[in-house]
Amino acid sequence: MGAVQLMQIYINNEDIKTQEKLSKYVKMMRQNCYRLLRLVNNLIDITKIDSGYFEIHPQNVDIIKLAENIVLSVADYVERFGLKIFFKTDRKERVIAVDPDKIERILLNLISNAIKFTDAGGSIFVNISNDEKYVKISVKDTGIGIPKEKLGLIFDRFRQVDKSLSRNHEGSGIGLSLVKALVEMHDGEIAVTSEEGEGSEFTVILPAKTIETKDISLVDKSITNGYVERINIEFSDIYS
Repeated sequence: MGAVQLMQIYINNEDIKTQEKLSKYVKMMRQNCYRLLRLVNNLIDITKIDSGYFEIHPQNVDIIKLAENIVLSVADYVERFGLKIFFKTDRKERVIAVDPDKIERILLNLISNAIKFTDAGGSIFVNISNDEKYVKISVKDTGIGIPKEKLGLIFDRFRQVDKSLSRNHEGSGIGLSLVKALVEMHDGEIAVTSEEGEGSEFTVILPAKTIETKDISLVDKSITNGYVERINIEFSDIYS
């Protein structure tokens, strides 16, 4: 990855024709680096979870602000694939105890999954609904849907719905298994409903509890280079 970044510096000093040619290969190399990072990170985290060494660090967070920031941050990425993404909530604010980095990872994974199986012209909807005891976050798409016989296997490790060679994405079959584990570590639940040809909806239900502290993290993130890189890593299995 360091070599790729160094090459980009040299490319910027070349003529336009050479820039275009080399940039194509550097982009390919960078995406494969991100794919490897994603795979290695997922494998390490799954192993830690299995061994009981993976920890989450809850803090009181405005979950609605957190989710909205994530959706706004990925909007440009989603549009690159000819899709639209929408965010809707029934409340302006809801503070609950979660690990914001893990919630970010859950949402990025679910949005990435929606992109993979939704053709250009489709839409992705991220909705948050609240009641007294729970916060429900759903990621719904207008994609190809999941066959009924596959729904029961969707969260199994190393399972993949689409194994065709012509697909525009790759994956290890770890992502949704990891998402389920992260949700359950928050004492939450995740479910999926789907109709072939109409789309899928993943629903995460989190308990609306807080921890004893005076601090509330509003998670008002700016789009830093590090944050952009995390998005690039989660979206690396999708070919533009």
